[in-house]
Parts: sequence; structure tokens; C-alpha cells
Amino acid sequence: MAKIVRPPKQQKDRVTHHAISVDVEDYFQVWALSEVIDRSEWDDFALRVEHTTRRTLDLFDKHETKATFFTLGWVAERCPVLLREIAAAGHEIASHGYEHVKVFDQTPDQFRQDAARTKTLLEDITGTPVNGYRAAGFSIDQRTPWAAQILADIGYQYSSSLHPIAHDHYGMPDAPRFAHQPLVGEPFLEIPVSTVDLYGRRISCAGGGWFRAMPYQLSSWLIKKMIRDDHQPAVFYFHPWEIDPQQPRVEGLSMGSKFRHYLNLTTMEDKLDKLLGAFTWDRIDQVFGLEQLEQAA
Repeated sequence: MAKIVRPPKQQKDRVTHHAISVDVEDYFQVWALSEVIDRSEWDDFALRVEHTTRRTLDLFDKHETKATFFTLGWVAERCPVLLREIAAAGHEIASHGYEHVKVFDQTPDQFRQDAARTKTLLEDITGTPVNGYRAAGFSIDQRTPWAAQILADIGYQYSSSLHPIAHDHYGMPDAPRFAHQPLVGEPFLEIPVSTVDLYGRRISCAGGGWFRAMPYQLSSWLIKKMIRDDHQPAVFYFHPWEIDPQQPRVEGLSMGSKFRHYLNLTTMEDKLDKLLGAFTWDRIDQVFGLEQLEQAA
């Protein structure tokens, strides 16, 4: 049974700080577009991730907010100045793997090599420790029981790779909803993105496409309900391409993929602006006291 861990900086009856994160990938690297864009073609596309990530940084600066940036190694190699800017601004640099390959599509050895390679790459570029990992497509689940131990062995302190809901592309609906220690006797944490129990169902209030699809008032209400009912901090995420309605339209997508990727791109930035002003947000490592775990290890 995984041990649920209460963030040390939070009071049981008054949760004040919440974790916000950014999955740094370009629009053509998204899973919804992978049905028509192969990884071998990525270098044929003009990068937009630098511009959209800097717009994200401006949004955080406006609200005096620090965040965690889970970054693809592929992006970091091509945009090292951007990575140094993120780190210099006081944000946390974390790993999103090298090429956005789902964990359950890798062997344990392939996963180890990918996670270690990306950690070293990000640390060499930014000169800062990389303690966090987020799997592409929230793909650490019941098919990858070996993943947490590999990440801990490499030197990661935590993963934020679970979305504990039922979904056609990802999800582990029976997994713990809050930060927990999946490895017996080790301080390594799994920090799922946020869900709320509503009439016996788990509903995502974690961000991304869910946040784009819902009216802002509903998303905000769900986050507040989770905080009130469970006395736990929210863990929220989004992508820089989600605030880029001018991105090129990719031809040949199925109706479902087109809907998922392009839904409400024009309203996302305004909704994020409201959200950043409505709650107090910080880096994942700060909200969950990772520096204390490191000292205790």
C-alpha cells in the first residue's frame, strides 16, 4: 500500500500553496498529432516553442509565480538559451524525457537510458539539479511497475506522471490521488496531477485539454472543491502550445485528434491569467518540500 505524503509546508486545515507546471514541447510533438507527424520529421518544422514558452514566462512574471518546467531533451538541445532563461528566472527545470516516448512503449533498459540521458542533458545546459520527471502522456501506470525504482536509482527525487482517472489514452483510475511514496523505504515521491471526486466519479481538474474544454468557473470550482474536501494542494499543468492559436494547422488529422488539439486555443491564455490570480502557485519541489526529502535521504 503506497504511503500518502502530506506536503510539509501545508497545514491540514488550510492549504495555501499549489503546484503549477509546464510541459515544454512544441505543437508538432503532441500525441494528438503523432498519427500524421513522425518523429523523424520534427526537424522539418519551424520551432514555435521558444516564443510560446517566453509568453508563458511573461504570464508567470505578471503574477510573480514560479513554476516547474518539464522539458523535452529534444527541445533543450535546440533551445539551450531558453532553458537557461527559465532557470535564471527561478523556475524549476525538470525532465519530460528526450523524445516524448511513452514509458509503456519502452523496455526498462530503454527507459533508463532515456531518463538518465535527459537528466544529464538538462543539468549540463542549465547548471541546476534536475529532480523531477514527468512521463509523456502520463504513461507510468500498471504496465510499468519498474519505472519508479529506475527513476530513483538514476537520482530523481520525484515523478509527476500519474493522472489517476479513466481515459482512452492514459490514466490509472485506481491509483492514489495524492502524493505518495511508491517504493518501500525510499523517499521518492509520485505526485499525481489533480482530480476531484464528484458523485462517485473521479474528474480531472489538472489542466491541459480538460481546462481548455471546461468553462473557467467550473474548473475553478472543481479545484476549490478538491482543496476543501481533501486538504491537499492542487497540481496543475499545461503546454506552451496551448496559448498559441496562430500555430499552423496540421492536415490529415482524425476529427477526434483535431478537436482535442485545437479546442479553445484562443481562450486558454485568458483563463490561465485568471487562474494564476485566483490561487497561490509555486514550483512542485517547493510545494512538496523536496529539499527536506533530500536532506532526510
